[in-house]
Amino acid sequence: MRKAFILFYIITLYVFAEMAWWGFLLIKAEPDRRAMVLGEGAVFLFLVILGIFQMHKTLSRKEKLHHQQKNFLLSVTHELKSPLASIKLYLQTILKRDLDEEQRKSFINNSLKDIERLDDLVENMLLASKIENRSYSFPQTEFNFSELLTKVVDRLQIHSCSSQTIKACVTPNLYVKGDQIAITSVISNLIENAIKYSPACAEVLVSLVPQGDQILLEVADHGPGIPDGEKTRIFEKFYRIGSEDTRQTKGTGLGLYIVKKVLEMHQAQVSVSDNLPVGTKFEITFKQTHGN
Repeated sequence: MRKAFILFYIITLYVFAEMAWWGFLLIKAEPDRRAMVLGEGAVFLFLVILGIFQMHKTLSRKEKLHHQQKNFLLSVTHELKSPLASIKLYLQTILKRDLDEEQRKSFINNSLKDIERLDDLVENMLLASKIENRSYSFPQTEFNFSELLTKVVDRLQIHSCSSQTIKACVTPNLYVKGDQIAITSVISNLIENAIKYSPACAEVLVSLVPQGDQILLEVADHGPGIPDGEKTRIFEKFYRIGSEDTRQTKGTGLGLYIVKKVLEMHQAQVSVSDNLPVGTKFEITFKQTHGN
């Protein structure tokens, strides 16, 4: 891409030099038509500059996308290696050591959680690809949103801390109509994001409450928060807050992109605000149905 920019600038300089030379020759050959040459030259120069500006924007956009895709591949590799290494260690320990039944069950359960983490990552990539290609139809069925949210929260609970990481406040038997698989991905991405950007063992609040004929889902964390200038950009594909050189948190940049696209297909609204005194809060409203 750098070579493309260098070639682009060389060609641009050549075009300007040629225009100036031919303009000089025309005026020298026919001095009485000087005004016409300068006028038409100015129009032509404006069009050339406009074209160059658009070309520069396109090349810059392509370079940025190339950089984001490169970082995405590196992130995916890291996201895959971490749970795989954990599963390998658990299984090797089970095979090599004489563990009691409780330890064995604990290691197997932890391995299953890592497998679910891998499954979520693969599902995210597949869903993002289908959304991008417009090959996913989002089948609409009515389901118990409260039960779904409770299951996702239970699965994502972190047990490495003495205190509960996710505090859930879920009103029972709230129903919505939509694609249960895609909405599961929305919930998982929001909660995992909140955990990822929160300090170790910090509490993440997840609540689901009715509001008239709607349902309000809130996911709030106590992390560093999101600058106001980036709140509108976090839903872009591959976009991640901060510099790639200094960023500490893992991620692919697909989670919030999927959240936004899935919610658009369900006519649901999402907003991002500061979770005072510190952190970020996501609020999502769904249209409530009444179950069968």
